[in-house]
Order: sequence, then structure tokens, then C-alpha cells
Amino acid sequence: MSITEHDWQAEQQRVDRVVRKISQRIAALRQHAGKMKTDIVDIRKNFWEDVTVNLDDPGEAAETYASMKQQAEVLSERERSHRHVQNQITTYMRLKRSPYFGRIDFREDGEEKAERIYLGIASFFDEQNDQFLVYDWRAPISSLYYDYSPGPVEYETPAGKVRGEMERKRQYMIRDGRIQSMFDTGITIGDELLQEVLGKRSDTQMKSIVATIQKEQNRIIRNERSPILIVQGAAGSGKTSAALQRVAYLLYRYRETLRSENIVLFSPNPLFNSYVSTVLPELGEENMQQTTFQEYLEQQLGQTFQLEDPFTQMEYILTAVNEPGYSARMEGIRYKAALEFMQVMERYITFLGREGMIFRDLKFRDEAIISAERIKERFYSLDPSLPVSNRIKLTADWLHEELRKREVEERTKPWVDEEIELLDNEAYLRVYRKLQREKRFTEETFDDFNREREMLGAMIVRERFKRLRMDVKRLHFVDIPALYRQLFAEPEQILRVAPGARLPEHWEAICAQTAERLKRFELAYEDATPYLYLKQKIEGLNTHPSVRHVFIDEAQDYSPFQFAFIKQLFPHGRMTLLGDLNQAIYIHATDGFDPLLPLYGTEQTETIVLTRSYRSTRQIVEFTRQLIAGGKEIVPFNRKGSKPTLAQASDETELAAKVADRIRKLQSDGHQTIAVICKTARESLEAYDALKEHADLSLIGKETTSFETGTLVIPSYLAKGIEFDAVIIYNGSRAQYGRESERKLFYTACTRAMHELHIYFIGEMSPFISGVSPDTYEWEA
Repeated sequence: MSITEHDWQAEQQRVDRVVRKISQRIAALRQHAGKMKTDIVDIRKNFWEDVTVNLDDPGEAAETYASMKQQAEVLSERERSHRHVQNQITTYMRLKRSPYFGRIDFREDGEEKAERIYLGIASFFDEQNDQFLVYDWRAPISSLYYDYSPGPVEYETPAGKVRGEMERKRQYMIRDGRIQSMFDTGITIGDELLQEVLGKRSDTQMKSIVATIQKEQNRIIRNERSPILIVQGAAGSGKTSAALQRVAYLLYRYRETLRSENIVLFSPNPLFNSYVSTVLPELGEENMQQTTFQEYLEQQLGQTFQLEDPFTQMEYILTAVNEPGYSARMEGIRYKAALEFMQVMERYITFLGREGMIFRDLKFRDEAIISAERIKERFYSLDPSLPVSNRIKLTADWLHEELRKREVEERTKPWVDEEIELLDNEAYLRVYRKLQREKRFTEETFDDFNREREMLGAMIVRERFKRLRMDVKRLHFVDIPALYRQLFAEPEQILRVAPGARLPEHWEAICAQTAERLKRFELAYEDATPYLYLKQKIEGLNTHPSVRHVFIDEAQDYSPFQFAFIKQLFPHGRMTLLGDLNQAIYIHATDGFDPLLPLYGTEQTETIVLTRSYRSTRQIVEFTRQLIAGGKEIVPFNRKGSKPTLAQASDETELAAKVADRIRKLQSDGHQTIAVICKTARESLEAYDALKEHADLSLIGKETTSFETGTLVIPSYLAKGIEFDAVIIYNGSRAQYGRESERKLFYTACTRAMHELHIYFIGEMSPFISGVSPDTYEWEA
């Protein structure tokens, strides 16, 4: 059905009317916010005038505390309300610029007339006329827009299914209150709108996709039935975008019980956190907790060990092939990543319940006042049927009591008198005041001096014992590093702990490598999760019961051991796992998500597969899908562009010159984000040094937490999850990408490109390209 000039005018008039009402609402909210700000300033200014302060009398002190608490609560409530109003203003400002993006005319069964439903990033209710002028895209009825063509439709509500007829679906592009484009469509989301959105230049932030959500993405966003949702999606299929809209949907759907702090996102690197940080605020929601698994490990273990991160491990895997011990390290990484090794750790913990626990002496003034042997005797005297962690806590209680006894004994020791002599006047004054409060001090009292010495001695000993008490509280009397090292002390040890366990090749060398690192208080990335698992099983699991949803992006890069550990950390958390097995670049990655099913239960798990790629042009997808097995299943979105190019260079100098020329051309063509992707951090540094005199660019490393628009030089594994207007593969030669294990890394790098892909190489090109049809790329002179 064609749209007439009259339709266009009527639709623009409605936009004008909605914008006018939104402007009125914003003005009213600003006035309200101004009054609230004045109240907050007044409360802060007069805070102490409204509080009666009297600390001399215990009763008056309690009243003072209550008065302060009441004033603080009033201030806190005003500030919360002010923030809420400011957030509303921000959302309405976005709505004012683009009030809605879609419309459906829906006639419910039994009704004569269809209702016009307009969809936007947030709801807008006209109180004057008692109607919704805009429906939130997350409202139950809005799912019709994403899931159906005109015709019979139905949608779920908390009260049950609602059925009816969709008579029209219309899509809009509205910018600054003016309709730029409008069309009726019989498909889910018109290609015209997607073409407009996807054809834009990339920048440093991921954008909301609520106007272009596809049917299969909507299944991910609104899925409420599956405790474990696995999303296997091709590069550029919108996995991450859909996941972030899913967070926004969950916060809307369960707004009475779910808060952003109840949701955790594990992302691949800090750079990615920056990249996605604006999506939820765009939709009027606060960001959920964002972290990387490495950051969690650092928080738990960083004070004890120098931790290797996954990117350092990846550098080793890619660059150390010819170094001694390489094969053993590779076998060790695979073995320690498996659920099989987790079972070995479980059997080790059971073994420690019977024998083999290692404790530290509790030392005071260089003397072992409670020996490790005595602690061990106490531990093994406890009921062996109790879990190890419970017996450790009971041992800690016993140690606290033993320290209390020893503390009393120490008060009469000569060293205490020596310390008293060195005390300053302030310490004496504190004791004097305490004696006064106890009504124990008078000038005539015979034992004042003795009581003063007693109190000073108690104070000194208590202060000196504080670190010991803290060590016991933190369970530092258990020597966890020694316990983990014990497992690798000799190759046969593991068979004593877990008879019949399968051992990998090079086990003796793996044990030696592990023990050597631990001796230097270094922890390899593959050891960090098993070590932390052992630590928490002995000390007690550090769970997060308040987290209700856990999202793991780039899930194909996690090991089965890591998944099992994360599952234990969040016992009440529903899991959403997002990954692409074609981008599984770490050697501990599994061939699929099937090994995870025993962890979660097949009946609890649902898998959604996304095969259509939206990020890249058709020409780029037709090229990149030939780089990997099964690539034929990837469906390109029909957005035209230029074919990828290949160019050969004779040496490093010519390579740098050609790449610099390409960068200048891409910049002159208006591309805002250009990535020169290198295989490793080492190659990135070399490329940066070669190019920096010829082009304005930035070097991205594992410490980079954000980036600006422009030209970046970045290692392949740090580019995961991010997209760029144009990608230059710095050296796609056989020397750089020749091993079959590097195929997915090369594919991942190439699929970062939205509009242009250019591959340069020295000597012979990568064999991965040789299998690609010459019709899908062009040679550059």
C-alpha cells in the first residue's frame, strides 16, 4: 500500500503533536527538578542546625545519632528522587528527537476497530487524554512488530495470550522531530531501515538496535523460560546487541524486583566494556555490572600472585612455537581447562580431608606461638564427615580462642613495659579518659598506677595481635599456594590423589613448569581457575546469590572448567551465553557447547542459532565465509559494497608504504574508524613504528580501556567483538597465518570490517585465502 502525501502530512502532524507534549513534560520535570535541587541545597546547608549534638551523655548521644540518621535519610531520599527525575528528562530528550520508529494497527479479537500502536525507546503517556502516545518497545504488545507480518497475530501477556489481526505495519526514520523516511512493510523490519542503519559509519560506541531488531533476535531478547540460553551466532549477527537489549527488556519486565546490580556481564576485554557502555543508558536504564573474567581473577588472587592474563598466554601460543617446553605447555593448557581436571581437584580436596593439609605457623615477635603442626592436629581431630571448609572455619574459631588466651599471657611480659615507656602523651590521655568513664580513677585510689599499667599493656598487646587476628579471620593460616604446588611436586602425586586419572602427554614437564612458576609466585592463566577453585573449596565458596542473570560474551573462549566455576559462583543466576564457534581462538576452547550441557542439564538449556550477518557488506561476507568450514550456512545481508582487496609487498618497507597509502585513502573517503589488525602485540608494535611517521594512528594494547575514532593498530585477539568502518590486515602471509590452528584467528580479524576489507602480505599469502574463490576479491597493484 503506497503512502500518499495526505498520509505523510497527517503523520508529521502527529509527530509534531507528540513532540510538543514531550516538550511540555520536559519543562514540567525541569521545574520540579529545580525545586528539588533547592531543597537538597537547603538540607545540606542546614544539616547541623537541624541536628542536636550531645555526646557527653549516652542517652543524648543515642538521640544525636537518631537525629543525624533521620536527616541523612531525608537527604538521601531527595537525592534519589532528583536522580530519577533527571533520568526521566534525559530519556524524554531522546524521545523528543525521535519519538517512535514503528507503528502497528492491531485489532484484538472481538473488537471492531483497530488500535494504532506507536513504538519508541520508552513509553509516553498522555495524562490529559488518558492514552499512550508511544509504547515502550519492551511492552508485551510491541513484540508483534518484531515477530509478525500483517495478518493473524498473538502475543503473550502476564494474564495470558492475546489474539487478533495486524492490519498494518509501518516504519519510520524520524530525526530531530522530522520524518525522514516512512514506509509500510509486510516483512519484520524493512530492508530500507536496516540499509540506512547499517550503512552508517562506525564509531567508538555500540548503538541500540531497538528500531531494527529481527525476529530471531527478538526470541533472544524476550526469552524468559530458559535458565540457560545459548546463542550461537555468526560474526556480525547481532549477538551482543541482542544481549544488551535483553538486559534492557529484563529490567523493564521485572522492574519491581530486578535492578541493574542483579545482572553481571562478563566481556572479553576492558576495551569492549567501553564499547558497549552507552547502549543501556540510551534506553534509559543503568548499566549492569561489567567485568572480565581476568578482572575477577585479579581481584581474588592478585595480592598473592603475579597473574598471567589470557592475552599474554595468547602471545606465547602465537609466538613461542619453537621454544623448549612449548608442546608441554600446550598440553597443560588443554588438560587444566577440562572438566576432567576439575574432577581431579575434587578428589584432591577429598584426599586433603584425610591427609596432606598444609598450614602456616602463627608467629608473634618471631616466635611460632601456635605451630603449623598443632593447627594440623586440631584440624584432623574434627569430625571427618564435615566438609573441609567447615572444618577450616571451626579451626579458625579455635585459633581465635587460643590467641585470646595468649594475648592475656603476653600482657605481663617485659617487652610490654618497654613499649609503655615509649608511648606518647596521646596514648596516656586515651587511657586516662577511659579510666574516668569507668569511674575507676581518683587521685587517692591506691591502685591507679597498677590499673593504668594494666590498661596500657592490654592496649599495646591488643594492637600487636590485631594482624594475627586478621590473618586468622582471613584464613591465612592455610597455605593454599603450597597445597596447589603439592599436586605438582612430583609426577606420581596426582595418581596418589586420584588413582586411575588420565594424564596428558608431557605430564612430567607440565608438573615441572607449574612448580617452577609457583615457586616464583607466578600463576599461569590456565592455573588461575583451578587454583581459585581449590582455594574456595577449602575456605568456602564466595558465591553471589543476589545476581539473577549472568551474561557471558565471547563464550566460546571460556573453558569447561571456567564455566563450571562461574556456575557455582552465581547459584541463582540464569545464564545467557553468546558465542561463535568459528571465532574460538584459544586452544582450551571446546568444539561446541555440547560439553556444557551436563553442567546445566539438557532440559534447562535452549540454543538459538543466528546465521545472518549484518555487520559487513555482502561482498565482505561472501569472502570471509569461505575462510572457515561450514561458512556456507552464513547468510549475508544484502548491503552492497566493494570487494575485499589483496596486495603483495616485497619487503617490510614496501608493506608499510602500501598500508600507509591505503590509510590515507580511507581517511579521505570519510571512514571514522580504521583498524590495522596485526596478529600479535609484537607485530602491532612493529607496524606502529613503521607507520607512525606516515599516518596519524594509535596503538592499542591489552591495557587500553577505551579508544577514540581514528586509525588504530591492534592485535587480532583484542579486536574481537568490535567493528570498524574499514579493516586492514597488516600481513596476511603464510608466515603469519600458516598453521591450521590460526584459521579462526584470521577469520575473526577479517570479520571486524563493516564497509571495506584490505589484506596485505609479504611473500606468499596465507593458505586460508588460497581456498577462497577469486571472484570474491580483487587484486591491488
